[in-house]
Amino acid sequence: MALLLSDAELQRHFFTPINDIFVFKSQDFRFFLDSQKIDNSYTRFANRIGLSSNQKLLRENVDVVLDFPFKDCVLSGGQSTEEGTDTVFHLENGEIKQSTQKRQEIFFNQVLAFDEIDRLLDPKAFANAKRINASGKSVATKLNRNENGEITDNIIIKGNNLIALHTLATQFRGKVKLIYIDPPYNTGNDSFKYNDRFNHSTWLTFMKNRLEIARELLADDGSIWINLDDTEAHYCKVLCDEVFGRENFVGNIVWEKKYSPQNDAKWFSDNHDHILVFAKNKEKWRPNLLLRTDKANARYKNLDNDPRGDWKPGDLLRKDVQLSGLFTIVTPSGRVCNPPAGRSWRTTEEGFKKMVEDNRIWFGTNGNNIPAIKRFLHEVKDGVTPLTIWGYAEVGHNQDAQKELKKLFPKNPFTTPKPEKLLQRIIHLATNENDIVLDFHLGSGTTAAVAHKMKRQYIGIEQMDYIETIALERMKKVIAGEQGGISKAVNWQGGGELVYCELATLNETAKQQILATKNVENLTALFAEICQRYFLKYNVNVKDFANNILPSDEFKALDLNEQKSMMLAMLDLNQLYLSYSDMTDEESGLSEGEQAFSRSFYGESK
Repeated sequence: MALLLSDAELQRHFFTPINDIFVFKSQDFRFFLDSQKIDNSYTRFANRIGLSSNQKLLRENVDVVLDFPFKDCVLSGGQSTEEGTDTVFHLENGEIKQSTQKRQEIFFNQVLAFDEIDRLLDPKAFANAKRINASGKSVATKLNRNENGEITDNIIIKGNNLIALHTLATQFRGKVKLIYIDPPYNTGNDSFKYNDRFNHSTWLTFMKNRLEIARELLADDGSIWINLDDTEAHYCKVLCDEVFGRENFVGNIVWEKKYSPQNDAKWFSDNHDHILVFAKNKEKWRPNLLLRTDKANARYKNLDNDPRGDWKPGDLLRKDVQLSGLFTIVTPSGRVCNPPAGRSWRTTEEGFKKMVEDNRIWFGTNGNNIPAIKRFLHEVKDGVTPLTIWGYAEVGHNQDAQKELKKLFPKNPFTTPKPEKLLQRIIHLATNENDIVLDFHLGSGTTAAVAHKMKRQYIGIEQMDYIETIALERMKKVIAGEQGGISKAVNWQGGGELVYCELATLNETAKQQILATKNVENLTALFAEICQRYFLKYNVNVKDFANNILPSDEFKALDLNEQKSMMLAMLDLNQLYLSYSDMTDEESGLSEGEQAFSRSFYGESK
């Protein structure tokens, strides 16, 4: 440092003077060392190609690093919708009603650097908790736990999924067996739209934040399944390589989601989705086998009344040449059989004689066929190893899912829900009864519905208001014994219960009030209430804004969205939801019952 500072030219290049203090520009100095190729120096970097990781340049690194703007930040918001007219669905007398109005559920997305985060990800308090079972719903003041102190209730949470995941980690870290998510695809046609040019980068930031904490929730023998299309699937694969470890990649399931071509497609008619599968620890994770079908078992017959039961013939030839397998076989009818060129028998001559003695070789009804091995049904595996291509005939397609939802809700607002058969297969492969299943993009509630019918414990998270009008109403029907989807296949008769709760809001309420305003007059009137009831950033000059900016013609001339953005920028995003540690404050607004429920979640008493 002394040498660099002693030279005026070097000082100018590698230091920034601030009030007689020199700030060292370390990255510039590293690039200088690299460009000069200084030998015999520990600062020398080799094979540099311009990629970076953790703000340091790569040296000899065999890993591929996906780098993008905002990577080391936190995206506090969720998917956003654009201003405009939209179709809105609400529950009325047990039915879904449709109306047209301004969109109410507009998300405000803001990226926070980690040094700006203090209480954003703290454990949160809960509000509006209800227990729902066959007898209806009632206020919930506690959660059920087993003898080991573990929560045993099914839980559905309304709130920001990033914050909810960090809250769940206090109780479910290392306990979740399966995570399935169907996140926004970022196609431009879904609800993941941004006003900035970094929507691809922002999507990756959004996913990275949530995948990192999701990994903490997974059990050592757990797995995560991510449903995407071609738009982001391959980027997400590389991102997951970094989060979960490339060595823990299990496979890419190709699901045939459509059964007919889209004739107006410009290039290809896409008819598949990707489902990326990663294990927390691939060495400890194994999928369950698929159940054998009646069709597969029907291939086994007992043509010779063998007391060992049904069997089917298998090839006695192997596809290469082994000298021990080159011998002549004479069938009972006298036919001479030799292996064809390039092939050999898959057993030795001595082994073949033993198989004949044990009646494990089939020569045909007349004893004149090429010999085959008898493979008995009782000796095969109890199930079938899953393949990576799943046809719609096996697991359903999007139209099946639409029909399932329309039976429950005639005016179903979801365009691409997932069929119950698809989730049935995933849950069957990845879990056993009573294992915990998590979906933090709950949407229409398919994951929760199937997990409930398959007797798994589940947790669902959703921020949008349709969690109450669609997902929760769907679960009430499931508990009542609805017979759609996989119900008949699993002999579902109804029963069970769940607990619905919400993250207790603070600035999230203010945010939604700002976004819902229709004009500048309403926005101005709202400002005083926000200043009084909610948390603003420490450096906001409230008086100056109220006295000089709000009433100014310049502010009034701004577009309403720009006015909202200015007011939203004042909110302290660390205070979107009420921290558990603050719930007893008089200003929290939580009832005694809500506080009791929150304490129950964290396993604490008053």
